Amino acid sequence: MQVKDSFQASLQNISSHFLRSLLTLLGIIIGVFAVVTMFSSIYGIKQLIKDNMEGMGWNNSVIIYPSTGNEDGGHFRSRRMRFRYIRREAKPLTLTDYLMLQKEINTKYIYGMVESYEKFYHAQKDFNVQLRATNQDFFLTQTYPLAKGRYFNDYEINNAAKVCVVGYHFANEHFADQDPLHRNIKIGNNVYRIIGVLDLDILNKGGMNFNPWQRREDLKAVYIPLSTGAKYLRNYDAIDYIYLQSRDDFSFRKMKNDTYQKLLAKHSMTHDFAFNDVGALMLKITEEINDRMEKWNITLSAIASISLIVGGIGLFSTLLISINERMMEIGVRKSIGATDFDIFLHFIMEAVILALIGAAIGIMISSLLVKVIAVALKTNFPIPLPGILLGISFSLLIGIISGFYPAWKASKIDPIKAIYYFE
Repeated sequence: MQVKDSFQASLQNISSHFLRSLLTLLGIIIGVFAVVTMFSSIYGIKQLIKDNMEGMGWNNSVIIYPSTGNEDGGHFRSRRMRFRYIRREAKPLTLTDYLMLQKEINTKYIYGMVESYEKFYHAQKDFNVQLRATNQDFFLTQTYPLAKGRYFNDYEINNAAKVCVVGYHFANEHFADQDPLHRNIKIGNNVYRIIGVLDLDILNKGGMNFNPWQRREDLKAVYIPLSTGAKYLRNYDAIDYIYLQSRDDFSFRKMKNDTYQKLLAKHSMTHDFAFNDVGALMLKITEEINDRMEKWNITLSAIASISLIVGGIGLFSTLLISINERMMEIGVRKSIGATDFDIFLHFIMEAVILALIGAAIGIMISSLLVKVIAVALKTNFPIPLPGILLGISFSLLIGIISGFYPAWKASKIDPIKAIYYFE
């Protein structure tokens, strides 16, 4: 008997006992469903964390700031606290340093930053607002899109123009019933024209909670070109820090080394700047998260596999019972020339087909559930190929193991006794 014939005969037998086959498959369906769902959930969470770390500009990045004389180079502090303890005599970073690095270092994103709290005069009142000088790459690294208007253009950046982009919460608080675009606002001693308004935080939509306090503060701030901040908020074109992000993991070390060498040469070999290696810290955190997730994945997959084992036992029992029901068939097949291997192949094929059907149903149910969860959370939970392959492999293994003994037993039945079994 050929493989094709065994396959067709197996499908015919499964369809003729549909309800029994379905009940036999329940354990395998539940097991594959659990394995694929657990695998997909862990993978989805890892991907979500990775994407949002990238969305906050934390991956493969370094921050350069004036030296305080006692940096450890790797301690990560909030942007608001990072410059509080810089020595007054430390030589500052300048706009020229930033422009040199922007031109000579291969980066994915680079921006400088000047931060200052100033008085904002509006409606005969004054408010404390954070005024930040930076460039477009800041908005890209932090995933802050525009609700209306535009970012700074090259003319405004090169000529220290007094224009600004305001955060969503700033606009909502002070111009709730008005269009803030093209209005002039007075902050500190300068008047700025609003050319753009940032949109709501897209990173934390759908109930996510990634650094929400800092991101809300970002959207309450007012942003001006870096050249404008260096000219009007600092002396000697000084800036507070420079952020650089490499294009990928492989180019990160080279970017950092090149930046160090360029700045050292620019500062006459004086170590008056320091690196905050955010990328290394985030890499360490990511590795720890991945390690914990992998352990959870193994544990949950092992627990979910119990259902597959139970399903295999059910499949084993059903095949053993079906041998007695099909004695006449076995006897007839052998009497017309079927070999022991043909009978063995027929039964093992039936077991494997049942297991794979159960795997397919389990994967479909799992995929549907994961999609529903993704829609509910307003995020993306992919169905990873390794999870699908794991479920199929488990099912295939269970089918072969469960079907081996019944198939072997059926193949060894004497054809004469099989034909007269019911008489």
